[in-house]
Amino acid sequence: MARILITTAMFPEATDRLRAAGHEVQIYEGRPPREDLARAQALICPLSMPVRAELLSQAPALRIVANLGVGVDNIDLAAAAAHKVLVTNTPDVLTEATADLGWALLFAVARRIVEADQDLRQHGFPGWTFIPPHLGVDVYGKTLGVVGFGRIGQAVARRARGFAMEVFYHSRTRKPDVERELGARAVSLSDLLAGSDFVVLCVPLTPDTRHLIGPHELSAMKDGAILVNIARGPVVDEAALVAALKAGAIRGAGLDVFEEEPQVHPDLLGMRNVVLVPHIGSATTATRRKMADLACDSVLAALAGRTPRNLVVPNPGPRA
Repeated sequence: MARILITTAMFPEATDRLRAAGHEVQIYEGRPPREDLARAQALICPLSMPVRAELLSQAPALRIVANLGVGVDNIDLAAAAAHKVLVTNTPDVLTEATADLGWALLFAVARRIVEADQDLRQHGFPGWTFIPPHLGVDVYGKTLGVVGFGRIGQAVARRARGFAMEVFYHSRTRKPDVERELGARAVSLSDLLAGSDFVVLCVPLTPDTRHLIGPHELSAMKDGAILVNIARGPVVDEAALVAALKAGAIRGAGLDVFEEEPQVHPDLLGMRNVVLVPHIGSATTATRRKMADLACDSVLAALAGRTPRNLVVPNPGPRA
């Protein structure tokens, strides 16, 4: 029997499955106490929980960290490898839900849906007028720029076909097959920003992508463009974004992620041309259940001495 720590609310069927395999399961909201870490063989955690060298040193029996998400920027991968701890993630199953959320934000900003909803609730139905106070912008036939063209970026671009959009993308590597499938064009970041009516960020957070969108990039965006971030908050220099929005350099923004989560830049909270949601890209019931299943698969495999699927780093071998 192994001890499995889960540091977030979890579906009962997932914990039942782990217990049915003969393991002890403890659930926490946040970091477990040191004495529990010391006896843990497996950790299932959300991306909001940092897993650094200091935590790993307190868990000498730990064999696997199963991260509930694709991105693993919350985990010190080098420290995990040094401690011979496996790290897994949950790719593929959240691609479509996250892409959907990107489009929901795009439409919400473009058509000023949140503004209109708030005004109706607060002031009542104003009556139909030919030039209403919530005039938005068209999406159909416009140009979409996707920054980061992995699974999620491609899924975002694929949806653009239904809106007859021209699609630009910027990525570390060309994707010729996907270009042919979607009619997408690989361009430089500067050309993408200058030519896109809507820019959707889908890159992982790395040292190279931190503040990828800063003052220079925001000033290079097309007049009236809308920025959507479904990647990671620090990909955008939030202070620079606030300045660009105040100056009218871009029309608006839709943000699922924030630079200093859970804090949100206070100036963003008062901006009616910004739609804010609390990191819910993969938050559908079906998707979160699939993510839980993948994490359980990884933990059960590791505890049985098998190599889990979705290893983020090569198997470092057994822990001493």
